[in-house]
Amino acid sequence: MMDKDRIIVLDTTLRDGEQTPGVSLNLSEKLEIAKQLELLGVDVIEAGFPAASPGDFEAVRTVSESVGCAVAALCRSLESDITRGWDAIRTAKKPRLHVFLATSDIHMRYKLKMSPDEVLRRAVEGTRLAKSLCGDVEFSCEDASRSDPVFLRRVLEAVVDAGATTVNLPDTVGYALPDEYGAFLRGIISSVPNIARATVAVHCHNDLGLAVANTLAAVANGARQIETTINGLGERAGNCSMEEVIMSIETRAAHFSVRHGIDTTKIYRASQRVSKLTGVPVSVYKAVVGANAFAHESGIHQHGVLANPMTYEIMTPQSVGKTESTMVLGKLSGRHAFADRIESMGFRLTKNEVDGAFERFKALADRKKEITDEDLEALVYTAGDVPERYRLTTFQIQSGNKIQATASVTLLHEGREVTADATGDGPIDAAYNAAAKVIGGEWPLAAYDIKAVTEGMDALGEVTVRIHHGGGLHIGRGLSTDIIEASIFAYVNAINRAMVHEHE
Repeated sequence: MMDKDRIIVLDTTLRDGEQTPGVSLNLSEKLEIAKQLELLGVDVIEAGFPAASPGDFEAVRTVSESVGCAVAALCRSLESDITRGWDAIRTAKKPRLHVFLATSDIHMRYKLKMSPDEVLRRAVEGTRLAKSLCGDVEFSCEDASRSDPVFLRRVLEAVVDAGATTVNLPDTVGYALPDEYGAFLRGIISSVPNIARATVAVHCHNDLGLAVANTLAAVANGARQIETTINGLGERAGNCSMEEVIMSIETRAAHFSVRHGIDTTKIYRASQRVSKLTGVPVSVYKAVVGANAFAHESGIHQHGVLANPMTYEIMTPQSVGKTESTMVLGKLSGRHAFADRIESMGFRLTKNEVDGAFERFKALADRKKEITDEDLEALVYTAGDVPERYRLTTFQIQSGNKIQATASVTLLHEGREVTADATGDGPIDAAYNAAAKVIGGEWPLAAYDIKAVTEGMDALGEVTVRIHHGGGLHIGRGLSTDIIEASIFAYVNAINRAMVHEHE
């Protein structure tokens, strides 16, 4: 039975969030995000769809064994999916099976090709099987917001009787409007006789930019589980953004009168970490965690904030963990000081990961006098990424506005250095052509993004690229005070990741 004053937060960054076009996380990256979500205080981590692939199964299993919060495995309402899901989460401290089946007329007719009675039967059978394996069972009525309310009530009553402890009413295609979605939730809660035996959940997509508004409307009308992703990641226009909905509840506490378990001071770091690991940048205008969220350009605004921050800031930067950079380390700092600082920032690294990050730190300290927290964070993200089948050793560039750019790139491969020269439309294009010539094959660039990690002439440049290979997109990241070097690091990293993916 649900606690009427407590919101359960299910985070689906590792499942629905990874379905963001162009995002592909490896096992170590998924585990890193899972640990961050646990640190943030989420109640349930939806770790993946075990029946989808061996890689997804292994990721769900590993996350289940590595965190203390509840871990959910998503399953279609099929025996094979449900048993596979249970195999993936059976060792979790708090396992949950999440079974779903579409209930809208359009989905039943064109996707499932099943009658309403067949859908009802399969929903009950799937829920009963899941309940026989796991005490915590969630049932989702996919496309609930476009389902016939009478049929939906039949399904919900039946799956609760079959053992569902959570029933989810998703706005799967982001079609609902806040007032109608709130009324829809209120009507379900008041008309399903046994609904009090389950927690009512919502999962809102952002196709019309209303995912957060719809989720808040649902909370105001009795929903007590919200399904979110960090930074609103997800298919199409994404999902309900955790940071936005939680800070809305936090800021307007008197209006919502509900509690949650999220440590809001960990929000900004979680957002940054997910952004770096997925390669999806956070818009500067993004609410709560964007670079401009607490920036004030107007003189009138600046005067008001200086007089009293609450004039233009309804929440403080500190409340979401966004603080000033702290100068902490330099070239004379030792490994223990480095490791202590990394741990204090919330990272939990293995000895090998610390060693890799420390090696990069010492190399950076030779180039940069003062190392900030942002520098350290970026260094950690590049440690323990993927096996380096190819590693950059040296490069030389000749470029100018009156000559064609040429590059010579040397990569280390299986203990042997291989060098190639190439030309290109600019120094980075030339360097990429040279690297591709060393490696062989086609590695076309799909996207390129660069930003400064910190301010100043000696700021680290962080480059994120995506390359096409083997029918998929592969992300690479590189970091250096030299933007061309960072660019080559990122390109070679993407190729290494693509090679690892080929052999999984």
